[in-house]
Amino acid sequence: MPPEWILNALASRGIALERVADIVLQMQRPYNPKLVLQDCLESVLAVLEKREVQYVFITGIALDMLAEQGQLPEPLQSLMENDESLYGVDETLAMGITNVYGMIGLTSFGYLDKVKPGIIGELNDRSQGIHVFLDDLVSGLAAAASARIAHQDPNAKEYGTG
Repeated sequence: MPPEWILNALASRGIALERVADIVLQMQRPYNPKLVLQDCLESVLAVLEKREVQYVFITGIALDMLAEQGQLPEPLQSLMENDESLYGVDETLAMGITNVYGMIGLTSFGYLDKVKPGIIGELNDRSQGIHVFLDDLVSGLAAAASARIAHQDPNAKEYGTG
């Protein structure tokens, strides 16, 4: 189980892990029809147990919060407020999560970053605060949890995820 502080940090930013697990389920169900939400939630929690993932999240959340408070130096404050498309540091940080599970995680992240399903799109729309980092970090978490499931499936090569 991940430490309480990371779970609290995510909850304080409106991240329900079940919603992340639902994205994982949507991504992996075509390849594993017996997969259930609880399996996906367990995978999300397993990814969050990794210290490097925890550190990535706390860094991104802190930067988002500082931006909301107007506490960042310029031009970073303006870049964050406008979610500048060429900034790219948010995606780079999130790839640190996906790299834990290899290329499947990375390609899944690219898909999620483009499509922005569920909570990822809600975070990206900026109506509830600045989530320049958090939307990408949640994408990275979902992608890594999805890749973790694919790596554990003995039939993965059969359906193209291994």
